Amino acid sequence: MVKIRLARFGSKKNPHYRIQVADSRSPRDGRSIETIGTYNPQTDPSTLDVKNERAEYWLGVGAQPSDRVAKLLKIAGVGA
Repeated sequence: MVKIRLARFGSKKNPHYRIQVADSRSPRDGRSIETIGTYNPQTDPSTLDVKNERAEYWLGVGAQPSDRVAKLLKIAGVGA
């Protein structure tokens, strides 16, 4: 199954995330199929950058977003 999920990057106590499309069996920060955006919760307000057309494509072919990614995509206006 293909999932859209967050992969953690950044230093200790300073996380930022990539929104990635990956096989559900691969590790959290492991191999991904495609990176479709970034999310930085450390800035005020939080920074969110999503490639909307690629996110819509992956949702259209059946990729399942995680709970957090579903909220972020809703904020970005994807699949609304």
